[in-house]
Amino acid sequence: MTADAAPPSADPHAVNREVTRLSVIVAVILIALKAFALGASGSVSILASLADSALDLAASLATFYAVRWAAQPADDDHRHGHGKGEAMAALVQSGLIFASAVFIAWEAVARMVEPRPVTGGGWSVAVIVISSLLTAWLIWRQSRAVAATGSMAVAADRTHYAADMAANAVVLIGVVSGAWLNAPGLDAAAGLVVAVWLFWGAVGLLRESADHLLDKEVPDADRIAVTTAVMADPRITGVHQLRTRMAGTTLMIQMHVDLDPTLSLMAAHDIVVEAEHRILAVRPGADILIHPDPHGPETAVPASTQ
Repeated sequence: MTADAAPPSADPHAVNREVTRLSVIVAVILIALKAFALGASGSVSILASLADSALDLAASLATFYAVRWAAQPADDDHRHGHGKGEAMAALVQSGLIFASAVFIAWEAVARMVEPRPVTGGGWSVAVIVISSLLTAWLIWRQSRAVAATGSMAVAADRTHYAADMAANAVVLIGVVSGAWLNAPGLDAAAGLVVAVWLFWGAVGLLRESADHLLDKEVPDADRIAVTTAVMADPRITGVHQLRTRMAGTTLMIQMHVDLDPTLSLMAAHDIVVEAEHRILAVRPGADILIHPDPHGPETAVPASTQ
């Protein structure tokens, strides 16, 4: 087992619940630290980072509840399960990040027009360093969870915190330039860079969640793996009308397979079941629907009727 993956025997839903709980705790700690640093320094880049952490908390809470809702089994009202709750959480996150970017950009431009001195640089630097270490640890835990479960909501949360790591470096530059280089304009510029970074991250999250909610096909590599597993049985002579989509962490697969038309219903059923087992070997947990089609000389249309 590598350091990047959770134990194979771990319950995916339990892994997601644990890492989302950690995400909320880390967000609360970061807010407290940055609020203290803002009071000590008045830095706009610290304000930008604090606003981002506040939205991190909102996003982490959305993810916290989304992974629990998405883990619920299918019911009469949700026959395909609740997996798309994760995509909804990612959509909420993208909206929150957009709002954060607009607020930070507005404040940064105002500080450029009317610069204000930055004080308490030592405290601010210490807070940013501690925040970066906490964030790096959380990203490591989230990466392990995503490797083990493929959770879209956790991956979106990780993307946001990864952007925070880069933003912290920019904030550090802003605090140092404002407190010790007597260049508060650079502090405001650093805040503006954070805003642009957040906006770009929000665009990526919005695109990914929209693809999920609109049932975009999975990558060609996954479709090829599924088709290869099905065609491993020589009794299956073709695959067509293959359709795939994701519902949370569950791959939904529908297809038609070509079989000898002289096979009995029981024999065709056994072939289809074996094909499903081969798909599950390469994509555990997939939801599979295979329709057998008769295909052979007996099904050909006579020339006189063509």
